[in-house]
Amino acid sequence: GENMGKVIEKVKFRNVFEPDKFVEVEALIDTGATSVVLPKDLVNKLGLRKVGETKVRYANNKVETKPIYRGVIVEILGRSSIFDVLCEEEGTQPIVGQVVLEMLDLLVDPKSRKVIPNPASPDIPMLDLI
Repeated sequence: GENMGKVIEKVKFRNVFEPDKFVEVEALIDTGATSVVLPKDLVNKLGLRKVGETKVRYANNKVETKPIYRGVIVEILGRSSIFDVLCEEEGTQPIVGQVVLEMLDLLVDPKSRKVIPNPASPDIPMLDLI
Protein backbone atom coordinates (compact mmCIF):
# COMPACT_ATOMS: atom_id res chain seq x y z
CA GLY A 1 0.00 0.00 0.00
CA GLU A 2 0.78 3.70 -0.16
CA ASN A 3 2.06 3.89 3.40
CA MET A 4 4.08 0.70 3.36
CA GLY A 5 7.56 2.02 4.09
CA LYS A 6 6.61 5.01 6.22
CA VAL A 7 6.74 5.27 9.99
CA ILE A 8 7.16 8.05 12.52
CA GLU A 9 10.15 7.82 14.83
CA LYS A 10 11.91 10.09 17.32
CA VAL A 11 15.12 11.30 15.70
CA LYS A 12 17.90 13.49 17.07
CA PHE A 13 19.55 15.91 14.66
CA ARG A 14 22.81 17.54 15.77
CA ASN A 15 25.20 20.01 14.15
CA VAL A 16 28.52 18.16 13.71
CA PHE A 17 30.47 21.45 13.89
CA GLU A 18 28.57 22.76 16.94
CA PRO A 19 27.46 19.71 18.92
CA ASP A 20 25.57 21.79 21.49
CA LYS A 21 23.07 22.66 18.75
CA PHE A 22 20.58 19.82 18.40
CA VAL A 23 16.88 19.07 18.12
CA GLU A 24 14.89 15.94 18.85
CA VAL A 25 11.78 15.66 16.73
CA GLU A 26 9.29 13.20 15.32
CA ALA A 27 10.54 12.47 11.81
CA LEU A 28 8.96 10.56 8.97
CA ILE A 29 11.05 7.50 8.20
CA ASP A 30 10.42 7.04 4.49
CA THR A 31 12.12 4.18 2.65
CA GLY A 32 10.97 5.80 -0.59
CA ALA A 33 13.02 8.91 0.13
CA THR A 34 16.78 8.85 -0.14
CA SER A 35 18.43 11.27 2.24
CA VAL A 36 17.56 13.73 5.00
CA VAL A 37 15.01 16.52 4.60
CA LEU A 38 14.62 19.24 7.23
CA PRO A 39 12.44 22.35 7.27
CA LYS A 40 14.10 25.77 7.13
CA ASP A 41 13.31 26.56 10.77
CA LEU A 42 15.15 23.46 12.02
CA VAL A 43 18.09 24.10 9.67
CA ASN A 44 18.34 27.61 11.14
CA LYS A 45 18.02 26.34 14.70
CA LEU A 46 20.86 23.87 14.06
CA GLY A 47 22.97 26.56 12.41
CA LEU A 48 23.91 24.32 9.49
CA ARG A 49 26.17 25.52 6.64
CA LYS A 50 24.81 25.81 3.14
CA VAL A 51 27.13 24.02 0.70
CA GLY A 52 25.20 24.04 -2.56
CA GLU A 53 21.93 23.37 -4.30
CA THR A 54 20.26 20.43 -5.94
CA LYS A 55 17.29 19.85 -8.20
CA VAL A 56 14.44 17.93 -6.62
CA ARG A 57 11.66 16.19 -8.52
CA TYR A 58 8.40 15.87 -6.61
CA ALA A 59 5.67 13.26 -6.94
CA ASN A 60 3.73 15.65 -9.19
CA ASN A 61 6.80 15.84 -11.49
CA LYS A 62 7.46 19.45 -10.52
CA VAL A 63 11.20 20.17 -10.38
CA GLU A 64 12.58 22.76 -7.97
CA THR A 65 16.05 23.84 -6.85
CA LYS A 66 16.63 23.37 -3.13
CA PRO A 67 19.58 24.27 -0.88
CA ILE A 68 21.81 21.57 0.59
CA TYR A 69 23.25 22.01 4.08
CA ARG A 70 26.23 20.14 5.45
CA GLY A 71 27.00 18.34 8.62
CA VAL A 72 24.03 17.01 10.54
CA ILE A 73 24.43 14.02 12.82
CA VAL A 74 21.30 11.88 12.56
CA GLU A 75 20.74 9.67 15.59
CA ILE A 76 18.13 6.91 15.67
CA LEU A 77 17.95 4.22 18.37
CA GLY A 78 21.35 5.31 19.65
CA ARG A 79 23.04 4.87 16.26
CA SER A 80 24.35 7.89 14.43
CA SER A 81 26.14 9.06 11.33
CA ILE A 82 26.73 12.33 9.46
CA PHE A 83 24.64 13.42 6.47
CA ASP A 84 23.91 16.33 4.21
CA VAL A 85 20.45 17.88 4.52
CA LEU A 86 17.98 18.97 1.89
CA CYS A 87 16.25 22.12 3.12
CA GLU A 88 12.51 22.48 2.55
CA GLU A 89 9.93 25.13 3.49
CA GLU A 90 9.35 25.92 7.15
CA GLY A 91 6.80 23.56 8.67
CA THR A 92 7.71 20.65 6.38
CA GLN A 93 7.84 17.25 8.07
CA PRO A 94 11.42 16.15 8.77
CA ILE A 95 12.20 13.09 6.64
CA VAL A 96 14.82 10.40 7.08
CA GLY A 97 15.36 8.30 3.97
CA GLN A 98 16.66 4.88 3.01
CA VAL A 99 20.35 5.89 2.77
CA VAL A 100 20.31 6.81 6.47
CA LEU A 101 18.69 3.51 7.45
CA GLU A 102 21.29 1.59 5.46
CA MET A 103 24.20 3.51 6.98
CA LEU A 104 22.87 2.87 10.49
CA ASP A 105 21.89 -0.72 9.59
CA LEU A 106 18.27 -0.16 10.59
CA LEU A 107 15.10 -1.54 9.02
CA VAL A 108 11.43 -0.64 9.08
CA ASP A 109 9.62 -3.63 10.55
CA PRO A 110 6.41 -3.95 8.48
CA LYS A 111 4.58 -5.76 11.30
CA SER A 112 5.21 -3.40 14.20
CA ARG A 113 5.58 -0.30 11.97
CA LYS A 114 8.70 0.55 13.94
CA VAL A 115 12.34 1.13 13.09
CA ILE A 116 14.43 -1.80 14.32
CA PRO A 117 18.11 -2.82 14.19
CA ASN A 118 18.90 -5.26 11.38
CA PRO A 119 18.23 -8.71 12.94
CA ALA A 120 21.33 -10.01 11.14
CA SER A 121 23.53 -7.66 13.18
CA PRO A 122 21.54 -6.47 16.21
CA ASP A 123 24.50 -5.22 18.23
CA ILE A 124 26.61 -3.16 15.84
CA PRO A 125 25.90 -1.75 12.40
CA MET A 126 27.24 -3.96 9.65
CA LEU A 127 28.52 -2.44 6.42
CA ASP A 128 28.80 -4.56 3.30
CA LEU A 129 31.92 -3.40 1.53
CA ILE A 130 31.72 -4.56 -2.05
